[in-house]
Amino acid sequence: MDPPSLSRLVGPALSALCVRRLPTSSRPLAADSVFASQQPQHQQLSLGLACPAPSPGPRREEKKPGSLRSDAPESLLGSPASARPAAGSDALGAAAAAAGVAAAAAAAPGMYQSPRRLCSALLQRDAPGLRRPPGPPPRRRSPAPAAAPRLASPRLLAAASAARGVARLCSRTARPMGSRLCSALTKSLDGSAASQHPEYLVAADLEHLEPIDPKELLEECRAVLHTRPPRFQRGFVDLRADGPRSSHTPIRVMQWNILAQALGEGKDNFVRCPLEALRWEERKCLILEEILAYQPHILCLQEVDHYFDTFQPLLSRLGYQGTFLPKPWSPCLDVQRNNGPDGCALFFLQSRFRLVNSANIRLTAMTLKTNQVAIAQTLECRESGRQLCVAVTHLKARAGWERFRSAQGCDLLQNLQNITQGAKIPLIVCGDFNAGPTEEVYRHFASSSLNLDSAYKLLSADGQSEPPYTSWKIRTSGECRHTLDYIWYSRRALSVRSALGLLTEEQIGPNRLPSFTYPSDHLSLVCDFSFNEEP
Repeated sequence: MDPPSLSRLVGPALSALCVRRLPTSSRPLAADSVFASQQPQHQQLSLGLACPAPSPGPRREEKKPGSLRSDAPESLLGSPASARPAAGSDALGAAAAAAGVAAAAAAAPGMYQSPRRLCSALLQRDAPGLRRPPGPPPRRRSPAPAAAPRLASPRLLAAASAARGVARLCSRTARPMGSRLCSALTKSLDGSAASQHPEYLVAADLEHLEPIDPKELLEECRAVLHTRPPRFQRGFVDLRADGPRSSHTPIRVMQWNILAQALGEGKDNFVRCPLEALRWEERKCLILEEILAYQPHILCLQEVDHYFDTFQPLLSRLGYQGTFLPKPWSPCLDVQRNNGPDGCALFFLQSRFRLVNSANIRLTAMTLKTNQVAIAQTLECRESGRQLCVAVTHLKARAGWERFRSAQGCDLLQNLQNITQGAKIPLIVCGDFNAGPTEEVYRHFASSSLNLDSAYKLLSADGQSEPPYTSWKIRTSGECRHTLDYIWYSRRALSVRSALGLLTEEQIGPNRLPSFTYPSDHLSLVCDFSFNEEP
């Protein structure tokens, strides 16, 4: 059999809008998927049952009084379960037609979940829509009583099964040209639908998801992490200067590059980090535990590749409103078993802020559009009525790209100048700049007409020096210890009341980051801000 032509593979995917338009030859495949919709999509696991297999590592100790674990309100986890894969089919072109819809449809986090047991489900498995390639389903350790799932529509289930059909057929193609073509098509349909075809993204039906009980979910998280050492305690440093103090509650902002799962497992080559420490089933618990330990009002994340199946459904049930902007062509898509593109995410607590304006920015460098992005949102504080602009970004990585990063930074500053109406609106910029304090892009921000200052300089003895590191890792190329992450703020309109201290070298350990105790190669930065009194 000759390898299928590109037009045969791609053409139907562009023309098919739903399963009803599938060719006749593919209808048995769709019918099989419709039958799947009549079955329970997954078995929700009740509390305390069948946790994932523990990873090797030191046994998790009981928390002592005063540790952050003992009193930190936590919330966690939810995940869709896999749709039943379709039976084998020879209609490769027809299957590809449905795959374009399926990749994003399966990514909708609310589609395969019970509203009541979403969080328990995520402790056991992840969404297959943007992640799972052909292969056997994960083995369950023990059966558990099923909750009533909210079933997906037969149309979307048929599309999801068709996508898996084309993935299996592609994996069987032995000829070099054909297998390469199939692999590329499978990756684009199964991995990059979110960035290339945003119209296919189906938002979660968040109105039907009940709020999360942090205590209940904390117990689930502890059950997953029981073999790991407890979190290290990090304290806040009081940075309030003498002078008039705001009567309003401080605004807590968290900046964190959480490490994309696909990059951690497939590209970053952390030679001293055991693969077991990078397992998503446990690493996501550590990420969420870190976030919820500090309860930020505003959360800025980079390298997010589990937005739709983890962070959006979970944080929305905690009262956050989120925005996600993927990279136009994420390096995650080059990794097998990826979960789609990574990008930046910005969350804010709806009880504290109201969204006034939002802008998604694709950064340019020397008039050329780049692969890096930023989100900028203007928020209104419900308590004080004052507005605040918050931006999150992730600039180009690697040595040798200093001028490129500088150009990206200038473009971002120009955009923020317009959004803040010439610095009339106070501004906070969080990001992984991939640049040290000696680089030109850092100097651009420090000398900008937006009157920005770096919050973490205030932790130094002289108040003018950045921390010695915000990222510490060991790769095949050697040990890397750099300051790359920053929280910039309008120094005339805002004051830093406190900042979270960094992990010490002893706490990080000889194998550096990530590790069994810390889920990312970057440290989280957390600051409390208050508005300066208006004259």
